[in-house]
Amino acid sequence: MAHAKAGASLPVPNVQVLAQTWHGSGEPVPGRYVRTEEMGAGEVVAGCAIPVVDLSRLLDPRSSEEELANLGSACQHWGFFQLMNHGVPDEVIQDVKRDMIEFFKLPLEAKKVHAQVPGGLEGYGQSFVFSETQKLDWADMIYLMISPKESRDLRFWPTRPPSFRDSVDRYSAETAKVTASLLRFMAADLGVEPEHLLEAFRGQPQSMRTTYYPPCRQAADVLGLSPHTDATGLALLLHVNDVQGLQIRRDGKWHTVDPLDGAFVVSIGDILEILSNGRYRSIEHRAVVHPDKERISAAMFHQPCPNTTVGPLPELVNRDSGGARYRSMDYMDFMKNFFASKLDGRRSHMDAMRIY
Repeated sequence: MAHAKAGASLPVPNVQVLAQTWHGSGEPVPGRYVRTEEMGAGEVVAGCAIPVVDLSRLLDPRSSEEELANLGSACQHWGFFQLMNHGVPDEVIQDVKRDMIEFFKLPLEAKKVHAQVPGGLEGYGQSFVFSETQKLDWADMIYLMISPKESRDLRFWPTRPPSFRDSVDRYSAETAKVTASLLRFMAADLGVEPEHLLEAFRGQPQSMRTTYYPPCRQAADVLGLSPHTDATGLALLLHVNDVQGLQIRRDGKWHTVDPLDGAFVVSIGDILEILSNGRYRSIEHRAVVHPDKERISAAMFHQPCPNTTVGPLPELVNRDSGGARYRSMDYMDFMKNFFASKLDGRRSHMDAMRIY
C-alpha cells in the first residue's frame, strides 16, 4: 500500500451497498466496474502452491540453515510465501478477524463516520481513484495508519465494535514482532548486517488495509483489486474469512493462491526489491471476487520511515559486478512517483528506479 500523506482518492459509490441493490435486479454490472478484457488477459492457473516458510524452523538452530535457504529461494524466485508457525497467538488473530467482520456488517451510515476526507487516503472508502472516468474495483476498504502511534488519526479508527481499536492494536504489535524477525533472517540470507537492513524500517512504521469484496454474479467481468505491486517493504496478508481471491502473476499467468489455515501470506514489496538490489522480487498481484460469497482480507504493510533514502544496500552494490541496479531516492519522493504512475495509467512505478 502507501503512506497516507502521499496521495488521495476520489469518492465513489459504496460497492457493498451497490452490490446489495444490484444483485437481484437482473441488470448488467455498471459499466465503470466492467473489466472483462483485463480479466481475460493471461491464463489463470488454479491451486498455486507458493512456497511455505516455517518461522519456528528458522528460530530453531537445528533447522535454521535449511529453512533460511527455503526463505531465500521464496524471496528470490517467487516474491510470495506462506508463513507457518509465526507465533502470533490465535486469540489475537481471532479477535481481529471478528472485529473486521463486525465492522463491515454495520449500516453504511455507521461506517461512513470514518470515511476518507477530501485529499486523504486514510479511512473508509476506496483506494487509488484518481479520475471520474477510470475503471473501478469491486471492493470497499478501510485504511489506517498504525505505527508509530503518533501517526494515528483516531477519526478513522472505528469505535464499533467497541473492541476494534484494542484488537487492531494487539494484532499490529504481534505482526511487528514477526516482521522484525523475518527482516533479520532476510539480512542473513542476503549476507548483510541485520542492522543495515533494519535501519530502513526503524520504528517499524505500519499501515493496514482491510478490504471487503462483495459477491458479484458477474464475477468474471469485475476485479476486486487491480493488478499492482506493493510500494512498501513487506506485507502480511490475513484471510479474514475462508474465501480466497488472491492471484499472483508468474511467467505471464495468473496463479490462484490457496491460503493455508493459520498462515500469513507474505509478499515482498518494492522497497525490499530495491534494498536487495534486485535479489528479492516484488511480484504483481490482484484480487478477484466470488459470484455469491463475500471476501474480507487484511494486509498489514511494513514500510520505511518517511525520511529514509531508499536505495540498494551498499554491501550488495559492492558485491555485485554490475553495481547498483536501482537509483536511490527519498522515500516520500518514491511514493509521489508511485501515485503519479497510478494517475497517468502506468502500471509500474519501478521503471523510474531501475538502472539499465
